[in-house]
Amino acid sequence: MAVGLAIAGEGRQYNGRITRFVVLSCMMAAMGGVLFGYDIGISGGVTSMESFLKKFFPEVYTRMKKDINISNYCKYDSQLLTSFTSSLYVAGLVSTFFASWVTRALGRKPSILAGGAAFLAGAALGGAAFNFYMLILGRVLLGVGVGFANQAVPLYLSEMAPPKYRGAINNGFQFSIGIGALSANIINFGTEKIKAGWGWRISLAMAAVPASILTLGALFLPETPNSLIQRSSDHHKAKQMLQRVRGTNDVQAELDDLVKASSISKTIEHPFKKILERKYRPQLVMAISIPFFQQVTGINVIAFYAPILFRTIGLGESASLLSAVTTGIVGTVSTFISMLIVDKLGRRALFIIGGIQMFISQIMVGGIMAAQLGDQGGIGKGYAYLVLILIGVYVAGFGWSWGPLGWLVPSEIFPLEIRSAGQSITVAVSFIFTFVVAQTFLAMLCHFKAGIFFFFGVWVVVMTAFTFYCRRRRICRLNRWIEYGGSTGFGGELWEK
Repeated sequence: MAVGLAIAGEGRQYNGRITRFVVLSCMMAAMGGVLFGYDIGISGGVTSMESFLKKFFPEVYTRMKKDINISNYCKYDSQLLTSFTSSLYVAGLVSTFFASWVTRALGRKPSILAGGAAFLAGAALGGAAFNFYMLILGRVLLGVGVGFANQAVPLYLSEMAPPKYRGAINNGFQFSIGIGALSANIINFGTEKIKAGWGWRISLAMAAVPASILTLGALFLPETPNSLIQRSSDHHKAKQMLQRVRGTNDVQAELDDLVKASSISKTIEHPFKKILERKYRPQLVMAISIPFFQQVTGINVIAFYAPILFRTIGLGESASLLSAVTTGIVGTVSTFISMLIVDKLGRRALFIIGGIQMFISQIMVGGIMAAQLGDQGGIGKGYAYLVLILIGVYVAGFGWSWGPLGWLVPSEIFPLEIRSAGQSITVAVSFIFTFVVAQTFLAMLCHFKAGIFFFFGVWVVVMTAFTFYCRRRRICRLNRWIEYGGSTGFGGELWEK
């Protein structure tokens, strides 16, 4: 990634500003985030639509409609139903390792292009599905697209961003995810009202719109200067691109550091083996712990199953989808706020503030549901809307902390020689635990009942304590461990802030 922060020990900064060229390139690349968010939001909406359940999951539909003795918490407990959501992340997990090689050997642009093409195919299959197997195949192709996009887009944004705006621009990836999820929630709310019962097809097929924009746009995306240097010995083209990206001709200092970092990276034949070395242990710890903690916040419980969760507490089908739209708006706005303040407050402060906010709201939601919602019946409207407000507070806490920072921090701490490998580990860990949460949540809701919120609340305490005490531990002091040689690393000093 192009360096933008002061190089430790040298007191030197690179020249650069935000240019229209950078803005347009990053907006186009961030379409990968819109697609990821759309896939997250669309699954929870369609799985709460009765017409969709009746066609593909008749057992769940029958249980929901006719079994008057079943617990409120167990109406949707079906491993087949959760496989619709989680299959995407299994495919994403496998594809991210192929994407790592493509990103390193062929560049960021081909990886984004491959992701867009896979998204298009998956959207077409999902919208036209006439049986469960066709539906799952569409989800698998969407997962391949997610694997490639999540590998390449955060790297692309970080490498294109000017120094002092890197945090804000990289947080644009999470903002794009929020835009995608919000769009999906709005579309679900509209298509649910189609009386003929085929509205879910529109919901699934509409993923083709941002997929088309990403695929066509990727054809015109420029490669990042880092990637050009990494894949070619002719640095003149990279220098021209760097001048265009930074909006100044005075880029020699940054170019020299990029070339130096690239020379080091080319001596590494096995980056996955290299990242296990002791000197890269801080980066490896962060590459594993941050995406793990991001998933065990419980956010994907809301992202995937918000409409189902709202139906569990007694809201109707349309009201549940509208409530999901509301939480989507809250998440998107809070992520935008994070873009404005992340480079001023620093990463660590936002991690801690967001963690405290999420913990308090989760405990209150769990307490209300434990006291008011039994196995049968519902809860009063006042309590239902209070739960909705508290979930909004929780989503806001995630939106300006662990949501965007879960992608930002890993993307900016890897030296060039292990960058693709490190990003692959980050994405893989994220997919593994996203799959675990998606596949097990409905069963956990059935068995834990309201205790599910206390379960995730405990993890929020652990992760907040980790970020609070990490500063004092040698393994987390990235600015003392990373050998800052231009683009070989950055972000440590903002972690310390």
